[in-house]
Amino acid sequence: MYKVLITDHISSKGLDILNADPDIEIDYQPEIRWEELLEIVKDYDAIITRSRTPVNEELLERAEKLKVVGRAGVGVDNVDLEACSRRGILVVNTPGANTVGAAELTIAHMYAVLRKLHLAHQSMLQGEWNRKKFMGEELDGKVVGIIGLGNVGSQVAIRCKAAGSKVIAYDPYIPREKGERLGVELVDTLEELIKRSDIITLHCPLTEETKGMIGAKEFEMMKDGVYFINCARGGIVDEDAMYEYMKKGKFAGIGLDVFSKEPPDDRIRRIFEFPNISLSPHIGANTYESQDKVAVKIAQQVIAALKGQFVEAAVNAPFTITEGFENIKAFLQLAEKLGSFLTQYAGGNFKEINIEVRGSIAEYIKPISAYVLKGFLEPILDRPVNIINAPFLAKERGINIVEATREEALVFKDFIKITAVENGKEHIVGGTAFYGQIPKIMLVDGYWIDIDPEGVILVFENKDVPGVIAQLGQILAKHNINIAGFRLGRLEKGKIALGALQLDDRVNDKILKEIMDIPQIIKAKEIIL
Repeated sequence: MYKVLITDHISSKGLDILNADPDIEIDYQPEIRWEELLEIVKDYDAIITRSRTPVNEELLERAEKLKVVGRAGVGVDNVDLEACSRRGILVVNTPGANTVGAAELTIAHMYAVLRKLHLAHQSMLQGEWNRKKFMGEELDGKVVGIIGLGNVGSQVAIRCKAAGSKVIAYDPYIPREKGERLGVELVDTLEELIKRSDIITLHCPLTEETKGMIGAKEFEMMKDGVYFINCARGGIVDEDAMYEYMKKGKFAGIGLDVFSKEPPDDRIRRIFEFPNISLSPHIGANTYESQDKVAVKIAQQVIAALKGQFVEAAVNAPFTITEGFENIKAFLQLAEKLGSFLTQYAGGNFKEINIEVRGSIAEYIKPISAYVLKGFLEPILDRPVNIINAPFLAKERGINIVEATREEALVFKDFIKITAVENGKEHIVGGTAFYGQIPKIMLVDGYWIDIDPEGVILVFENKDVPGVIAQLGQILAKHNINIAGFRLGRLEKGKIALGALQLDDRVNDKILKEIMDIPQIIKAKEIIL
């Protein structure tokens, strides 16, 4: 019998699932005081909470039997993941449970600004009857541009198509087949989407790549009279730039549910002064149905975790590296770095990833593959990715994973090689851990090289002629960026070479453009490991 303590309010639908399982005994105390919780937590195998209860060191030290923490929602800010992992406690959450709610709120904001419903409502409350003032536009026939065609973006696409819209989408990490299934045209660049769209709606995660993705440059490219909706994450949009373009009259309407700072401060609240803006306080998940789904999903996840079954929404690993994997710790770290390097260097839009493990580490193909996928997916997702859910997430994105082993490596005693395939084109990364302790990236797209997988790395392809490194050094020196290390690989003298500069500081878009302006440079990417 497993004892489950519930310390926050959840829907009765979740309680029914827990009560129906003969192996589960629940204690529902959604208003329990912290002091009382500390006294009784030692008796429970699992805790289900929302944001009210901090699952911290103080609590975990007293939770002698605790095996699972269930967070009814997506965010896990109130859970000390490192402390849970250290104790072998599995943390699960409920991503995707609010998909429909978020999609419908997006459509609500869309219709509100198209038909000026929020303004008409306010006018009626003031005793007015001014029909001519509220001439609107129809969703039918509009070009709707969706940035991010994941779970929520796909649901928005379905609803916009049903309303008669032409839907286009930009998402470099989604296979074209998914767009075809939805009847959505996937465009190659963000710029193309922005220039073609009558309505632009955001549905991408907030990552290092998407932070500030929509700013002055993007607003300038938009059509005059564009409608702009953001029910994703506030940090994706430069709100200062949005304010300036609102003053210029760029937008026919804006709908916002999210902000870079919540609640919004005075700087953000400047945009509220414009009449053509529809606002809500981050309520994408605030539907009874979404809360039912959250409760059902967390109940199912906790039961599965307690019984040792597969859990698709695990937030951390159910074990630490020291428990059985210490002898290949460096190779697990390498595997994760190789996956991250591959995404950042070649992109994440692959249909197939082949993971080949050679030598004495071949018997650990499963954990190595999981760490490769964790590294590969983490830079492009805003939800927690770990070795438990990474294979599931890869499958969800339509990626075929092929695993292979060889008893002996060709060059090194032990070697990990990853080959990513898309439309017949391959990208390859590989590496080893010297003395079983020092991870090294040794192979990139056919070039043998020696890269320390840590920190800031500027990877570039160039024509193999004198003077390229000198020009690069001058640009970096001008911007006060120090070079910590340099590695070079080439297939043939005088042809194409691959270089890797380890830097003490990051380079920005301006510096990258200067580097790309060097005539001999073919490609340059900043990679953070």
